Amino acid sequence: MKTVFVTGGTGLIGAHLLYDLVSRGVSVRALKRKNSRTDEVKKIFAYYSPASEELFSKIQWAEGDLLDIGSLADAMEGITHIYHCAAKVSLNPSHGKKMIRNNTEGTANMVNLALDKKIQKFCHVSSVAALGVDFEKEITEETSWNDKSNFSAYAISKYLSENEVWRASQEGLNTVIVNPAIVIGPGNWRRSSGDIFITANRGLRWYTAGGIGYVDVRDVVKAMIRLMESSITNEKFILSSQNLKYREFMELVFSSISKPLPNKKAGKFILSLAWRFDKFRSALTGSRHILTKEIATYSQLELRYQNNKVRSSIDMAFIPVSQSIQDTAVHFKTDFNTYTK
Repeated sequence: MKTVFVTGGTGLIGAHLLYDLVSRGVSVRALKRKNSRTDEVKKIFAYYSPASEELFSKIQWAEGDLLDIGSLADAMEGITHIYHCAAKVSLNPSHGKKMIRNNTEGTANMVNLALDKKIQKFCHVSSVAALGVDFEKEITEETSWNDKSNFSAYAISKYLSENEVWRASQEGLNTVIVNPAIVIGPGNWRRSSGDIFITANRGLRWYTAGGIGYVDVRDVVKAMIRLMESSITNEKFILSSQNLKYREFMELVFSSISKPLPNKKAGKFILSLAWRFDKFRSALTGSRHILTKEIATYSQLELRYQNNKVRSSIDMAFIPVSQSIQDTAVHFKTDFNTYTK
């Protein structure tokens, strides 16, 4: 009998994956840390089904930690397929070393145990940050990691994590890797792309010159499941619906919740002052350092991603970014009173 194990089930991608799997009647076990809450997962289930409580009850929750091999081994007992969605995500330089260690070691532990337990297939959720960087043309799965790629600790951590998966594939583990662009979808409005809606609601005058790819969380999950159900192994796939400049994306988000559009361009000089001021403010007040140097650098890069490989491999059609934003905005406006208190 097929039994699926999901790490990172309380995150945006993981929670949507859990919903799709249990909706299909798949037997699912999900890893959670001892102090992790599952409220966000329940809320995401409720976005999509009136029978959300019943569906949520079908998840087998296992307590454990990616760095605790014993707890992982227990949680993976009797498992046949794995979706590894868990990873620490941060563009704060102070988190860099710990994030690289945790993401890399956690993935190494996962694939080592998968090999030991003879798991039939392993899906690793990586990121476009783990790909090579090319400013002249669209980035593909074949774009090699290069000196321009390592501009953030997060990118390095995802690249090294991928290397652990490739190593395991050479040792006999059937793997697929997905590299999502910026993921759009409803969930925790103070994390990931959800924070953009909070920012838009508060108002923002500035935009930056860069650009990147975007993808709906529903498409990420759909591609993952199709790849795991296919005969494809030991391949990686970019998941990106469209490439948009940050200004274009922000205009779609701000318009979706009827807020004035940003109208002032923040160039390199303004951004360099802004991240330094924010660092000083954070040190002075003890509050979170929001605009880090890495975020300021990232916001000026224009990176374009090609999705031909996944489209042809599993007949994948993507939801337009404008539709993703509109659908997400509906849930944001419903949750607004809760998340802005």
